[in-house]
Amino acid sequence: MKKGQNICDVESCFLCKNSLEEWKPAISAHKTTYKVKKGEVIFKEGDPVTGIYFVNSGCIKVYKKWDKDKELIVRFAREGSLFGHRGLGKGGFYPISAAALQPTVVCYVDIAFFEATLKVNSGFTYQLLMFLTEELKQSERKMRNLAHMPVKGRVAEALISLQNQFGITPDGFINIDLSRQDLASYAGATYETVFRMMNELVNEKLIDLSGKSIRLLNRDELLKLAQDIVFL
Repeated sequence: MKKGQNICDVESCFLCKNSLEEWKPAISAHKTTYKVKKGEVIFKEGDPVTGIYFVNSGCIKVYKKWDKDKELIVRFAREGSLFGHRGLGKGGFYPISAAALQPTVVCYVDIAFFEATLKVNSGFTYQLLMFLTEELKQSERKMRNLAHMPVKGRVAEALISLQNQFGITPDGFINIDLSRQDLASYAGATYETVFRMMNELVNEKLIDLSGKSIRLLNRDELLKLAQDIVFL
């Protein structure tokens, strides 16, 4: 990572917009801004925790090891979001990894200042609690789907989730340049299986492909696939 100009979008930054106005000079004094290249790893699973990151622009994938040479994407962190918080608490090591999906600018604060912010800013602490609660719900749903949902349904849900998070381009394609391997990691399946499922969805006229770009043609039918959970 390369240090960048100390800029911050106060209106969208999770740290700044939820902190007291009087605390913002302290944030400016303690934060460091970094420019991250596409594909660059910010920290790896097992690295010692040093601080928390906030996304200024771009997109980060947060992932865990899945088998020896595979990964499972837990979530995406976009503008205004944070990551690295899963390393808080006892242990002192990150249980996940984080890498940039595109050129990204992040702000970083060390653990000591982050903890001080929690103690001083009740509004920030409350919003962080709400964020963690929602993230826990999503993680529990993802684990349920991995156990009970067919791969085709997981792929359909992944595509719907991506469209919800990133929106669409003027041409109607999901507004993120995601590799098929990353899509497989997000759906919790192998590359080969996802490739086959994508071809089936194309043949059924539920999606359209143009290179890496994906367009949802029949969202209602994809939703039906995503809700088709069979409990054993």
